[in-house]
Amino acid sequence: MSPAAVKPHEIVERALELSRADGCVVIADEQSTANLRWAGNALTTNGVTRGRTLTVIATVDGASGTASGVVSRSAVTADDLEPLVRAAEQAARDAGPAEDAGPLVTGVTESPDFTSAPAETSSSVFGTFAPRLGETFARARAAGHELYGFANHMLTSTYVGTSAGLRLRHDQPTGTLELNAKSPDRTKSAWAGRATRDFTDVDPAKLDAELAQRLRWAERQVELPAGRYETLLPPSAVADLMIYMTWSASARDAHEGRTVFSKPGGGTKVGSKLSSLPMTLRSDPGAAGLECAPFVVAHASGGESSVFDNGLPLAATDWVRDGALVNLLSTRFTAGLTGLPVAPEIDNLILDAEGTKSLEEMVAETERGLLLTCLWYIREVDPATLLLTGLTRDGVYLVENGEVTGAVNNFRFNESPVDLLGRATEAGRTEITLPREWSDWFTRSAMPALRVPDFNMSSVSRGV
Repeated sequence: MSPAAVKPHEIVERALELSRADGCVVIADEQSTANLRWAGNALTTNGVTRGRTLTVIATVDGASGTASGVVSRSAVTADDLEPLVRAAEQAARDAGPAEDAGPLVTGVTESPDFTSAPAETSSSVFGTFAPRLGETFARARAAGHELYGFANHMLTSTYVGTSAGLRLRHDQPTGTLELNAKSPDRTKSAWAGRATRDFTDVDPAKLDAELAQRLRWAERQVELPAGRYETLLPPSAVADLMIYMTWSASARDAHEGRTVFSKPGGGTKVGSKLSSLPMTLRSDPGAAGLECAPFVVAHASGGESSVFDNGLPLAATDWVRDGALVNLLSTRFTAGLTGLPVAPEIDNLILDAEGTKSLEEMVAETERGLLLTCLWYIREVDPATLLLTGLTRDGVYLVENGEVTGAVNNFRFNESPVDLLGRATEAGRTEITLPREWSDWFTRSAMPALRVPDFNMSSVSRGV
C-alpha cells in the first residue's frame, strides 16, 4: 500500500494503538514542494515533490527514571508501522534516563481539522508569478543584465498525536524567492530575496528594478580599506544577526555561565538593558503574514528542545522588551533548572523599534557611510561575547551626502549582534524580510534597517 493511501491521522492513530511503551508521541509530517529555477534570463527547471516522515517517540519508565527513544523514517506505509514503533521502544529501553523527562502535555483542545487530508502545494502556486517572471526576463535582456535565481514553495501538514490524548495539526506554507542580477561580464552582482506564504504578494519586476539600480551604482568602483564605518544594515542582514542571537539564547547555557547572556558571578542577564533604543524582539505564532505552529513540535531533545514538551501551547513571547532582555529559550525542564519562565522556540522573529523611515530615507540622511546588501557565511568566533564573523556579498555601496555614489569592495566583518543592539543609533520601519544566510532553516522574520556608527569591517574580501 502506498504512503498516500493511508491518511496521516490514521497512521498516527495506528502507531499509538501499537505502542506498548509507558508513553508515546507520534508526529506525521506530510510535505509537498513546488519550485522554479532560472539562469541567464531563462527558466531552466521546475518540479513538484511530495513526501512523508513519521517520527515515533517512546517513553519507558524505570527504577532510575524515564527514558525516551526516537525513531524517524520516510515514506512510511501501514506495513512499516509496527517495526517503527518497536524500534522506538527498543531505543528507549537501551537509553539511560532522560534528563528532560517529564509528564506528557495534556489538556490541549483537539485541532478541528485533525482528521482532514493534508494541505498540498502544486505548480499552480506560481500561476500569477511565473508569467510576470517571464516578462521580467525580457526587460532584463533589454536592459543588458542577466537574472539568476529560484522560487520555492513548501507546504507541510504536521499531525501530532500522543498517548496522553493530544490530537493536534498545523499547516505551514513557506515560500522563498531569491533573485540575482549580474552584469554580462559577471563582475557585478546584486541580490534580492523575499519571503512569502503564497507568491501572490511577490512582484519580480519590482525586484528587478531594484537590482538594476544597484548594478548602475556599481558602475563606479571605489576601493576602501578595512576599518570601522557608519553602516546601514538592511532588514535581511539584521534578520540574519537577530536569528543567530535568538538561537544562542539558551536559558540553561546562560545559567551555567557559558554564553553572552550569562551574568558575571552567576545567573543570567535577564532584566539587563541591551539597547538604549526602544527595541522589542519578539515571536508570535499569530503574527500577520508570519503565522507558524501554535504548539511545540519537537522531533528530538537537545539544546532548548524537549520531546516531552510536544503539544505545549505557544503564546506571543518577548525576548527583548524596550531594549531590555526579558526571556531566554527554555523548555519545561530548563525552566525548572533556572527559575526562568517556560519560553519555547517559536518559528518566527520580529524586531520592532518604533521606526518609521524606509531604508531609502535613511540613506538620504547619511553624510558618509556604507550600505550593505546582505551577509554571508556567518560563523561563531566566541560564544562568551557572541562574536560572529562573516562576509558581505552582492553589493556594498558608498553613501555620500545622502546619495549612493558607487560600489566598494566586499569585507569580512567581526561583530556581535548583542553588541550591535547597544551601539545602533537608529532603526527604520519593520518589514517582512528574508534572511540570506539562514533561509534554509528560518524564513519568517520582520526586521527594520539599522544604523550602526562603527560597524567593524575587519578585512577586505575579494569575492563578488
